[in-house]
Amino acid sequence: MSNGNTSHEVLAVVFQVRSVAEQVKTGARKEKPQLNVLLWQRAKDPQQGAWSLPGGRLRNDEDMTTSVRRQLAEKVDLRELAHLEQLAVFSDPHRVPGNTRVIASTFLGLVPSPATPELPPDTRWHPVSALPLMAFDHGPMVTHARARLVAKMSYTNIGFALAPKEFALSALRDIYGATLGHPVDATNLQRVLVRRGVITQTGTIAQSGRSGGRPAALYHFVDSQLRVTEEFAAFRPPGQP
Repeated sequence: MSNGNTSHEVLAVVFQVRSVAEQVKTGARKEKPQLNVLLWQRAKDPQQGAWSLPGGRLRNDEDMTTSVRRQLAEKVDLRELAHLEQLAVFSDPHRVPGNTRVIASTFLGLVPSPATPELPPDTRWHPVSALPLMAFDHGPMVTHARARLVAKMSYTNIGFALAPKEFALSALRDIYGATLGHPVDATNLQRVLVRRGVITQTGTIAQSGRSGGRPAALYHFVDSQLRVTEEFAAFRPPGQP
């Protein structure tokens, strides 16, 4: 949306916990869950070749939420969002070069782990711990969105938007650990989330893997809408009070 020499864009910071292959000391490749962000590579100047958040200009006939959903569907064919919320406004007068000032509103989007959306050739997932060269101020936007997500993982039930519909506690532990950026104990996680009424058992068990062993109980989130579960709570790294 333009107003004189000012325009407004909406940008989505879309996260998903995905398994990323990494090399271990033995030389083998091991799959490790990591928090990833969706980016597309700019084909034209300014900043050709740099990676950007999906989104674009706000039309005069749409609100911001409608605009960001439209652009995610049209530009990266992403329709499997489990959660979307507005985050912040970035308004530095020089954030985008040119004669028109561009104000950006950012949104947090979450995709559950089982989803495998088909992406255009210029779009891919990147681990947030190893971001490529980012265009404009999109790097700080990712950093801000992740900080908000980490905080919400502690005091809300937002994990529902990153997890499968049914899951073993070990899978949920991996999702929380990848998002928070530190190891999470599955037993403690279960105790906290059950006490808060966030997750409950489904009454079914997972199929046994090749290694056998006792089948794991399956859980699911009680709600699929965001709610505060314990104000001021925080999941801390091991060893911190």
